[in-house]
Amino acid sequence: MSALLSRLLQFLLTVWAATVVVFALMQVLPGNAAQVAAGLQATPEDVARIEAEFGLDRPLPVQYLDWVGGMLRGDFGTSYVTHVPISPLIADSVQVTLILVLASMAVALLIAVPVGSTAALLRGRAAGAVLSGLSQVGVAVPNFLAAILLVMVFSLGLGWFPSSGWQAPIEGFGGFLSHLVLPVLALALVQAAILTRYVRSAVLEVLREDYLRTARAKGRTAAGALAVHGLRNAAIPVITVAGVQLATLLVGAVVIEQVFVLPGIGSELIRAVQNRDLLTVQGIVMVLVLMVLVLNLVIDLLYTVLDPRVRSRS
Repeated sequence: MSALLSRLLQFLLTVWAATVVVFALMQVLPGNAAQVAAGLQATPEDVARIEAEFGLDRPLPVQYLDWVGGMLRGDFGTSYVTHVPISPLIADSVQVTLILVLASMAVALLIAVPVGSTAALLRGRAAGAVLSGLSQVGVAVPNFLAAILLVMVFSLGLGWFPSSGWQAPIEGFGGFLSHLVLPVLALALVQAAILTRYVRSAVLEVLREDYLRTARAKGRTAAGALAVHGLRNAAIPVITVAGVQLATLLVGAVVIEQVFVLPGIGSELIRAVQNRDLLTVQGIVMVLVLMVLVLNLVIDLLYTVLDPRVRSRS
């Protein structure tokens, strides 16, 4: 219990430190947010009016506390440029990105676990070498190249899936899936290749353990012994890597959202940067940081479920 409380306290302190860093970085960027919002032809009076309207003329500690207090209430403020609330914009775009990233990771694991395990079981054979070689090729393929190839083959060539756009599930589940397939595959195939390498290494380590040899001696096949006794132990390092790769997927999703014209958080971030909408940028960056921190916390908590030794120390 003490270890769990320690992790939660560390998480909260890290989130607080992240808010300070993100806020400070936005303040040191060149340019005046009020000047950008007022336009190039604005007079000093116009700039001063916008500063007073959005509270930009207040001391920085007051602005920081107001921003953090608003986030705790789910209010990220109002854009200086578009004059619309930022929270609904972030909420809508985060949903798209989370669906894309989580679906991609699920597909990647569904591919990587059986393929990596098979490659480990077939080590030293031609089939195992082929699987390992294919995973190495997949690691070298950038996400955007995989996306372009998928569009060329399955959209422009075969016409099976749309090449761009997004449809919410409530607008039709069939259309939602058809728009989701290619972006998910573009992210998942590359991640599956990376995870396959780690699954193979983890399974090879488990296959050398004495308890697997004992299970084999009692008559179980290598695959059967691995499925019953080994996969849980092999999952621990794989989960660690999957957590790191989820953060990588968030970054990769920015590119994929641009290729497939998806209204995700990455697209909104790029649009806000282009418009120099600093408060929106600040909110989106904070949400991305928070998502990564939450993922790390979840991975830490999963250790206590998968590894009894961690539970005993807690």
